[in-house]
Amino acid sequence: MSVFASLVASLSDALAPLFGGAATAAAIVACTLAVRLALHPLARAAVRGERARARLAPRVAELQRRHKNDPDRLRREMSAVHAKEGVSPAAGCLPLLLQLPVFFVMYHLFTTDDGLLGHTLLGAPLGGRWADALGDGGVFGAHGLVYLGLFALTGAVATWTYLRGRRLAARSASAPKGPARHLSLMAFGTLVTVAVVPLAAALYVVTSTSWTAVERAALGAGKPVPETEGASSR
Repeated sequence: MSVFASLVASLSDALAPLFGGAATAAAIVACTLAVRLALHPLARAAVRGERARARLAPRVAELQRRHKNDPDRLRREMSAVHAKEGVSPAAGCLPLLLQLPVFFVMYHLFTTDDGLLGHTLLGAPLGGRWADALGDGGVFGAHGLVYLGLFALTGAVATWTYLRGRRLAARSASAPKGPARHLSLMAFGTLVTVAVVPLAAALYVVTSTSWTAVERAALGAGKPVPETEGASSR
């Protein structure tokens, strides 16, 4: 049994007096929140990197315009700007990459571990999928209503994320153009994930996605960054 599986099993036993047959589902949510809380420092570092790149974006754009016919000069000038400001070109990427193995391990656990998938949430098997619920009572059956609740929460989070992204882009002087303008629509892709993965994994995905939306908003991700912020951070 993996470390995560043991942690979820222990949490399930502890939560059983409160949640009864839904204790394992509650443990999945609690474990996901605990892991995301532990990874919060990496998320903070990623957002700092994003905001640093956003702060330098106008200067980088000006350098690209000025030296568009001289790639070597452009590379030297951009390196000098990044060095002066103490910003890595990859700032924000490394913290995100460090989180991926944890997410993959947890997702694998919630799609393959028979010890977890044999439990239920309000009667719906954690190892079952939406298609199974549709075949066992339909959309408004007992199992279908569990998925409708997850779809409603996921849709609310995706809509809030999309609207927030549009609002921040409108306020930004460097609002994305072309296809990049529609990237925030990818949040709605979580609805498809919830529909096709086992219920245990759907709980993990919904919990993690909701955490990410709230966390990024709290950290100010995507907001325009005043030039004075860079001076105060050095």
